[in-house]
Amino acid sequence: MKSRLPRTLSTAILMTGLLLASCPSFGADDGGLATLRGAPIPKTAPDTGDALKKAIESAPLERDFTQQPPLVSHAVDNYPVTRNFNKCLDCHSWENYRKEKATKVSQSHFQSADGKELPNVSARRYFCLQCHVPQVDAKPLIANTYQRPSSAR
Repeated sequence: MKSRLPRTLSTAILMTGLLLASCPSFGADDGGLATLRGAPIPKTAPDTGDALKKAIESAPLERDFTQQPPLVSHAVDNYPVTRNFNKCLDCHSWENYRKEKATKVSQSHFQSADGKELPNVSARRYFCLQCHVPQVDAKPLIANTYQRPSSAR
């Protein structure tokens, strides 16, 4: 019996090529970046680090709801977090937080899913920017009347 894998694979490659060719932003001079509606996304200037230096000296940012993870009060551009390296831990680890005048990683980040204490940050808490997001002073996208609850302050 003859295998159908080569035929299926070539069909998949052909379909992918056709899909990419029909994409309006594919191969554009702007690097192909566009919103879902096709508007170009402007390239930003590289971070010089000046904003980071100023933000570190700022006070911790208020939370918007009771169980909200703390917001990041500095820029995180050029902060690699890979499975082998986490730039956040350069300042926020238990070894460095005093020297860097940073908030230390919470004890809860050193627990496994079943509550066992771990010697290092748990894999499920290792990718900081999944929960801790940078705060910006931006105009809301839509008008709203949201007020922080007094318990979050």
